[in-house]
Amino acid sequence: MQQLDELDKRILTILQDDASIGLKALAEQTFCSLSTCQRRVQALIERKVIIKQVALVNPVAVGRRISVFVMVEMENQNPQQKQVFERRMQQEAEVMSCYEISGDYDFLLLVHSESMESYHAFTCRVFTSENYVRRYKSQFIMNFSKVGNRIVL
Repeated sequence: MQQLDELDKRILTILQDDASIGLKALAEQTFCSLSTCQRRVQALIERKVIIKQVALVNPVAVGRRISVFVMVEMENQNPQQKQVFERRMQQEAEVMSCYEISGDYDFLLLVHSESMESYHAFTCRVFTSENYVRRYKSQFIMNFSKVGNRIVL
């Protein structure tokens, strides 16, 4: 586990709320100098505490009206087959998240599609024996009541 001091935690808390904040404003809000703030942010990136700075986009606002959690069971527990599947999911534009999980299924995906037709085409293309998928189960998201990625520090 990474050791974080109070300044690191303040920086991370602010950046999780708004990664677009300017360095000057970040320094002011964390009560440190611009150069200290810049060094700390760079160190957090190098230590892989900060792994990516992104904008969260409303899928419906950009035409992705169907959101689905998909549980995927692989043909077997072969590590190479799982790696092939993970690489394939990284290439799929509709797959927002891919998690290897425990239990009856091997992976949990978050998929955003334009329509039921495009989701159906996705499942026909991706969940095949050539991708080592035994079965999958779709859970359609009815409403986003909380969406985020903020970790309380």
